[in-house]
Amino acid sequence: EAPPSRPLILAIDDDPAVREIVQRFLSKQGFAVLLAASGRDGLKLARQCRPQAILLDVMMPEMDGWQVLSTLKADPETAEIPVIMLSMVAERNQAFRLGAHEYLVKPLERSQLLQTLGKITTGAATLLVVEDDASSRELVCRLLHEAGYRTRTAANGLAALESLAQEVPDAILLDLTMPEMDGFQFMEHLRQEPSLSHIPVIVLTAAELTAAERARLNGSVSHILQKGVTDSATILSMLGRELERYFPPPA
Repeated sequence: EAPPSRPLILAIDDDPAVREIVQRFLSKQGFAVLLAASGRDGLKLARQCRPQAILLDVMMPEMDGWQVLSTLKADPETAEIPVIMLSMVAERNQAFRLGAHEYLVKPLERSQLLQTLGKITTGAATLLVVEDDASSRELVCRLLHEAGYRTRTAANGLAALESLAQEVPDAILLDLTMPEMDGFQFMEHLRQEPSLSHIPVIVLTAAELTAAERARLNGSVSHILQKGVTDSATILSMLGRELERYFPPPA
């Protein structure tokens, strides 16, 4: 495995010339590079090595990039790894619908590739999005990815607690109305756990909260924002402020 100072990138491409160019270019830029010549080999390496990002060619024989992407996103072991799709054809919508982090058209703009990898690997804050509605979850994650954040997702409070046992995020975006364990119950559990009680939580809810419900949250969340009313810029600016408060930038 690569030492922590060299972020590990997995490149999956059936063209040996492209693999060589990617290896040479990224190694020079300080990345550790793993190469796979087929979708199947790529999936195996992704599970074994858990790279920080995957570069994935679309047009490959046997198993194409779309099949590889769908398999990566369906496997909990690899679902959170950001995937950058590379193709000669402009099919951005398909890529984002299947969960790609970014879609770049060949021939690659090297600066664009570097910028994208830089956002993913330079310690971007990780946010846990807790939301039971799949389309809302996707919208929030898209917004956060575009702002350079990494995301993990959970469909309810119980799944969120399981996610926290694996990785502690820098902040949490929380829906309140969810099955199995709602946002109120989740907050009670979170604040009882000393190792997690520092995490800033921003509530995103469609519900109009009663005074009793606000009291139940009892100052344990940083902000309560209305879905469909609060614009994207406000969400990002509040999030940025919270992260700076808890994790001030180095002097």
